[in-house]
Amino acid sequence: MIAFPTIEGGIGPLYPVVDHVDWIARLLPLGVKTVQLRIKDPQQADLEAQIIEAIRLGREYQAQVYINDYWQLALKHQAYGVHLGQEDLDVADLEILRNSGMRLGVSTRTAAELERGLNIVPSYVAIGHIFPTPTKQMPTPPQGVAQLATHLKTVEQRYPTVAIGGIDLTNAADVWATGVDAIAVVRAVTHSDDLPATISAFNDILVR
Repeated sequence: MIAFPTIEGGIGPLYPVVDHVDWIARLLPLGVKTVQLRIKDPQQADLEAQIIEAIRLGREYQAQVYINDYWQLALKHQAYGVHLGQEDLDVADLEILRNSGMRLGVSTRTAAELERGLNIVPSYVAIGHIFPTPTKQMPTPPQGVAQLATHLKTVEQRYPTVAIGGIDLTNAADVWATGVDAIAVVRAVTHSDDLPATISAFNDILVR
């Protein structure tokens, strides 16, 4: 099986996941190098326009911008990468994505899903949700830091790993200590009262 491309220079360590391109426009000038645009409503009127702008910003700042779910639009506009959940993997044309040279990140929630993700030979795997999170309805319970560490042993550093789900400044150090390659954050960024200070605080934690 053809592998998806590797990520030049690694992923993260901070990986904000945001629901509007305006966040990307604010984050990239602060030095964030990896970000995901996750718009939940496929009927959103400016969906394609936001994806186009997100890809443009990524090129301008030489950042890794991943498009969540909308792989056809990501393909159409030559995104750096696309991120797919387990349900999306059932319907996406992975062969076309592979041949395009686009990077692929996959979401995993259980040992079985992780094994499936690894068999796809992705660019990275996301493991979650680590802590309770209200940003997305989850069919499985939080995995916690100990289970994350177990999953990392399964991956055996074959692919970059991203921890996601309920991670903020209060628990990021514990997650980082597992050896994960990147930490995905949502509310910790979008609910921040001082975005530059928040990014700086995460950068202080995510050091090896």
